[in-house]
Amino acid sequence: MLSDSMAENGLIVTNVQVDALTSWTQFFKNIPIVLIAFVLIYSDIFTKEYKSGTLLLVLTKGVSRYKIVLAKTVLLLSLWTVGYGICFAITYEYTAYFWDNSIANNLFFSVTIWWLFGVWVLCLIVLFSSLLQNSTGVSLCTGGTVLSAYLLSIIPKIKAYSPTVLMHTSSLLMGVEEREAYIKAIVIAVSLCIVCVAVSIPVINKRQL
Repeated sequence: MLSDSMAENGLIVTNVQVDALTSWTQFFKNIPIVLIAFVLIYSDIFTKEYKSGTLLLVLTKGVSRYKIVLAKTVLLLSLWTVGYGICFAITYEYTAYFWDNSIANNLFFSVTIWWLFGVWVLCLIVLFSSLLQNSTGVSLCTGGTVLSAYLLSIIPKIKAYSPTVLMHTSSLLMGVEEREAYIKAIVIAVSLCIVCVAVSIPVINKRQL
């Protein structure tokens, strides 16, 4: 028998069950790569304007600086939402075709909170891009902030408040964790998004171009 010959050669054969949960787990493993790409591509959202002087040209036409900040923020969030939505739609369709999406608990809630985590990261880009002169610094500060939040989440008393908790969707999909466990992190993430954009506006207003 094939299994006997494989066993004789020291090979271990295991039966791996692939289902909708496997598909969605892989989805949430791949999405961070997409987010990292966003950070690298759009970390110069303001810094390139400083170098090229195009921001000054826009301002001379009477456009308020806060409108520029809000417009760029909306652009970033729109691109993230569309890209994320496309990835979700593709995954949902092929998972529904091959398996049964209904076995994944809290699927749409899991997808939504991960999207919110991405929104927080992009708002960090807006903040650091308004403060710093180059895209490398923006990428490093954004990544450093996320890493710091992740390390703080290791502390049990702080974990529930860290936005990085929004990435932990496995327990939700398996029905082990309840939605209520993420409420604090959601509130903090939304609040930090507002703070990042709000701080960026006066920074841009006072910046010499």
